[in-house]
Amino acid sequence: MADRTSQTYPVTLSVGYSDGPRNRLTVLVRIILAIPILIIVDLIATSQLGQADQVWNWGRTEAALVALGLFIATALMILFRRKYPRWWFDWNLEVARFSSRVSAYLLLLRDEYPSTDERQAVTVEIEYPDAQNDLHPVLPLIKWFLAIPHYVVLSVLGVAGMIVTILGWFAILITGRLPEWMFRFLEGLMRWGLRVTAYAFLLTTDRYPPFRLGD
Repeated sequence: MADRTSQTYPVTLSVGYSDGPRNRLTVLVRIILAIPILIIVDLIATSQLGQADQVWNWGRTEAALVALGLFIATALMILFRRKYPRWWFDWNLEVARFSSRVSAYLLLLRDEYPSTDERQAVTVEIEYPDAQNDLHPVLPLIKWFLAIPHYVVLSVLGVAGMIVTILGWFAILITGRLPEWMFRFLEGLMRWGLRVTAYAFLLTTDRYPPFRLGD
């Protein structure tokens, strides 16, 4: 585990970049190929409030209620017991990893089909919090509100991300490669969104997320 005194944010995400030729056929029909895994991630990721937004969220009322209930349960556990159960954290971490692999596939960052358990080329790490020393008992109740500036910025960047993805789709079909600047922008957008999710909804850190796409 990283040194808690370091300046590295306790939530990291990276996607392996390949400058080799891409699979034009799978890119051409990517949204169709992704349907089965999207159904799975839509069912599983409802356990994490906000995590499904990193893919294409269809916003079911029942899913939102389940996610809200789990968010409240986590906040109350930290507030009254000063605990963050390890099994609960491990589940959230693995769902975040799985959702990120699906996101990378949908955003055309990778060609391999997302695995439900193997790490593949998408690395997601979230530090396990020491609830007694690292998490303020009251902050979980207001983090979602404190993160509003991030929601605004990410909404704007999300539109830009959709445009870049479309441009990247054409770039791969025409040249067989995704320009690295497009790749880094979309990777950074995923990283930023994950950090906000970990702060405001998974409640794994009290460190306010940085306003940046990079590490």
